[in-house]
Amino acid sequence: MNSTYTKYPEIKTLMGPDPRLKWIVCMMVVIQFLAFFLVKDLDWKWVLFWTYAFGSCINHSMTLAIHEISHNTAFGNNRAMWNRWFAMFANLPIGLPYSASFKRYHLDHHRYLGGDGVDVDIPTDFEGWFFCTRFRKFVWIILQPLFYAIRPLYINPKPITRLELANLAVQMTFNVVLYWLCGAKTMVYMLAGSLLGMGLHPISGHFIAEHYMFLKGHETYSYYGSLNLLTFNVGYHNEHHDFPSIPGCRLPLVKKIASEYYDDLPHYTSWVKVLYDFIMDDQLSPYSRVKRRLKGEVKLE
Repeated sequence: MNSTYTKYPEIKTLMGPDPRLKWIVCMMVVIQFLAFFLVKDLDWKWVLFWTYAFGSCINHSMTLAIHEISHNTAFGNNRAMWNRWFAMFANLPIGLPYSASFKRYHLDHHRYLGGDGVDVDIPTDFEGWFFCTRFRKFVWIILQPLFYAIRPLYINPKPITRLELANLAVQMTFNVVLYWLCGAKTMVYMLAGSLLGMGLHPISGHFIAEHYMFLKGHETYSYYGSLNLLTFNVGYHNEHHDFPSIPGCRLPLVKKIASEYYDDLPHYTSWVKVLYDFIMDDQLSPYSRVKRRLKGEVKLE
């Protein structure tokens, strides 16, 4: 986007940390900790209700807070390790230790978007082959957390780092203490909330909306709907990939300043509709992605 920088140099002033992010994340963690305490004595039917209605929303939102932090938007590039440890703190209410690994793989996603064998956001050949009917695509969406967890191990395995081990140790210690203090219902609320929130859930529509080719020739799509309020503006996805150093809170300003670059691009206003259309359109499947070979050849599947 060098042309955008040249035409609109003020966009550079939008880069840098978001001073509010750390306080918003801390507030969300505290809210979820309070919810852990409140659900421990509820009947199971209410535990399951609040797990999907509230816990899944908060936990999915926390994963997108970790996405923000992975771009060093909490404390800035000069305090990279502060961001890594803060991401582990944000990871606590999710229950599944993934913040350290997410950072490593997400940077590959930005550097090599659609890269064969590198970008683990690309579904495997098995996913594309098997989940090709309406019912199977429905199941695939439910199982998205599973595939996002195991796909890196198959596509682009990397040596385990000390930060990943620290992430695991911190999270497992927290989980054990939480179970000891609050019991099984709270653990179900936390873990099921994470899995449901990243599966068949309105917010999970962003997984499909971001890079699946609903229109041939368009690889990345933005979403301009109300759920951006819960997801740190991850819906502004064209803007995010153009300027990954700009925090989510300022991406609407990018669109406003450089509107001529974004207004005419295809976009969404409903993630629920994205999920519905993906399932019901027989021309769409996990293969509906741009897949690039590392030497620069583009392969459309």
